[in-house]
Amino acid sequence: MPHPLESLGASQSLLSDEERAAIAEEGYVSLGKLLSDDALGQLHDRIETLLEEEGEDGGHELFNSPRIRHPKEAGADRLANLVNKGSVFDILYTHPKLLAAIRHVLGPEFKLSSLNYRSARPGKGLQKLHVDWPSAVEPGAFKVCNSIWLLDDFSAANGATRLVPRSHLLGQMPEEVMEDPEANHPDEIILKAPAGTAVVFNSHIWHGGTTNRTERPRRAIHSYFCSRSEIPQTPQKELIREETLARVSKEARWLLDV
Repeated sequence: MPHPLESLGASQSLLSDEERAAIAEEGYVSLGKLLSDDALGQLHDRIETLLEEEGEDGGHELFNSPRIRHPKEAGADRLANLVNKGSVFDILYTHPKLLAAIRHVLGPEFKLSSLNYRSARPGKGLQKLHVDWPSAVEPGAFKVCNSIWLLDDFSAANGATRLVPRSHLLGQMPEEVMEDPEANHPDEIILKAPAGTAVVFNSHIWHGGTTNRTERPRRAIHSYFCSRSEIPQTPQKELIREETLARVSKEARWLLDV
C-alpha cells in the first residue's frame, strides 16, 4: 500500500531544487501564495465567529493541556484545536506542497502537533527569539517543523515573524548566545509576504514575533508538526470529535495520529 503522504500527493517533486535547498540550508522557505482570496475570506469569517464564541477562553486547549502547558501570551489573541472547528481549516494541514516541505525536514514519519491561530494586537506581539523545542539538537536530529499561513500581508510594520537564517544548524539556544533574546539579532530577517502565503520553517531555527506598530491585528495560523514518536502539542486523540473523524480522509486521520 502507498504511504499516506503519497496518497495525499505530498511528493518531493512538488518542491524545486531551490526550495529544498532553502529549507535545508537557511532553515525556512516560502511556498508562495497557496490560498485564494476566497479561501482567505472564509478563514477570516470563521475565525471572527470563533473569537466571538470563545472570548477569553480562546486558546484554552493550548494553555490548559495537561501534558504540554503553553504560557498564555499577553498582547495576542489565540485560538487552538482548529482541526475540530471547521472544514475550512483542513487544507492548512493537508496541503500537498506543505507536507512535502515538512517531509524534507522530518522525513516521512511525522504527525500534526497542533493547528493554532495567533493574532498580534496593535502595539503588542514582540516575542523573544526562541525555538519550538526545550533544548538544542544536533543538525539533522530535528524533532519539529512549523508553518505560518499568512492571513494578512506580513510587513516590518505589523509584527511579522523574524527568523535568524541557519541558526537551526548551530546546536545552540538563543539564550545561550544572546544577553537579551528579545533584542534584535544582527542576522535576523523579517518575513514579508502577501496574505495567503505559506512559509515553512524548521522549528529549531531561532524565531519570534515582532511588535505590531499598526492599528490593525496581524493574523496567522500555525500548522505545527512533530515526529510521530513525540507528544503532540494538542492531544488529538483526546480531543478529536466524531464529526471530524467522519469528515476527514483516512490519510488525514493518519496525520492526526487518530
